[in-house]
Amino acid sequence: MRANILKSMQFNQITEMIYMKENGEISKRRVKLISARENTFRAYCFLRKTTRTFKIESVLAFVPVSDRERVVV
Repeated sequence: MRANILKSMQFNQITEMIYMKENGEISKRRVKLISARENTFRAYCFLRKTTRTFKIESVLAFVPVSDRERVVV
C-alpha cells in the first residue's frame, strides 16, 4: 500500500481511497497527496476541504482517479 501512495504522490495524482476511521467506521475519500512518512501521509481531502493526516495501515483501498472522472467532479 505504501508503494501505491508514494507512486501517487510522485505523479501528483488525485486518488480515491477507502479508509477505516479509528472508531471502525468506513469512509470513502478523494485526496491529493502532499507528503508521506513511515506510517502516515498528509493529503488534501476533498470531502473535508482541508489537509488531513491518514494512517497507512488504515487504508483499505487506494486507486488513482482517471482524468475523465476529474472532469465530472
